[in-house]
Amino acid sequence: MSKINILIVGAAGRMGQSLIQEIVADKDLVLMAAIDHKTSDKLGRDAGEAFGILTGIKIDHDISKVISSADVLIDFTRPEASLEYLKLCEAHRVKHVIGTTGFSDQEKQKILNASKNIPIVFAPNMSVGVNLLISLVEKATYALKDEFDIEIIEAHHRRKIDAPSGTALRLGEVIAKASGRDLKKVAQYDRSGNKGERKEATIGFSVIRGGDIVGDHTVLFAGSGECIELTHKASSRATFAKGALRAAKFLSHQKTGLFDMQNVLGLSSK
Repeated sequence: MSKINILIVGAAGRMGQSLIQEIVADKDLVLMAAIDHKTSDKLGRDAGEAFGILTGIKIDHDISKVISSADVLIDFTRPEASLEYLKLCEAHRVKHVIGTTGFSDQEKQKILNASKNIPIVFAPNMSVGVNLLISLVEKATYALKDEFDIEIIEAHHRRKIDAPSGTALRLGEVIAKASGRDLKKVAQYDRSGNKGERKEATIGFSVIRGGDIVGDHTVLFAGSGECIELTHKASSRATFAKGALRAAKFLSHQKTGLFDMQNVLGLSSK
C-alpha cells in the first residue's frame, strides 16, 4: 500500500499537534502540509517543533498551494472554517475527515451533499472507546428504554465553546432512535426554576466545563431500585488523533459517501 499524504488544518492547536505527532510515528502516513490561520504565531515554524521533532514541514496559512497534493485533509477546527475546507476538498477531490462539532442542521446538510462527490468521515468524536460506548448505549437502550430514565452527562475543558458536546448530542440521537423518540421533542437541556416532575421519555443533558478535562461522557439509565452507568473518560487527545488516522486510512478505500466512526470501526452494517 502506498503512503497516504495527510494535510492537517488547525496545525498549531492542541488537536493539530497531537495529529502531527501521531502521523510522524505512523509508517503508512506522510505529513505533507500543516496549515493554520493567518494570525498564528507559529507560522514558519517546523510543525513538530513543539514536541521536539523536526518534520521538515513548516506551518503555513496558504492552503491553496498544497490542497491539490493531499490525499486526505483532517480537520478539527470550527464549523465556519470546516465548511470552507469542505469546498476546497470537493473542488480538488480530496478526502475529508471532519472532527469539528457545533454544526447546524443546515450545515450538516452541506456535508451530506458534498459526500456525493468525495468520501467524508464525519464524527463528533474519533475515539475508538467513545464509539464503542455509542454502540453499547444503543444496545442498552433497546433493552431498558421503557423502564429507565435516561441522562447524558458530559464534562470538558473550560475553553470548549459548544454545549452540549457533539458526542453528547450523538449519544442522544442514538438513544432517541433506539427508543423510537424524536430528540428535538424529548431533549431536556435546562432544569432551572420550577419545572415540575420529570416528564416520561425525556432525555436529560448535563454539562460541566472546567480546567483541562479532555472529555468525559456518561449515560445513566436510572430505574426503580437500580441504576446502570456507561462511561468513557479520555485522558489524552492522542485517542482522538489515533481514531482520526484510522478514519483517514478507511477513506483511502472509498470513492464517495458519508461515513462515521461506526463505519470505520466495523460497528455498523453500512
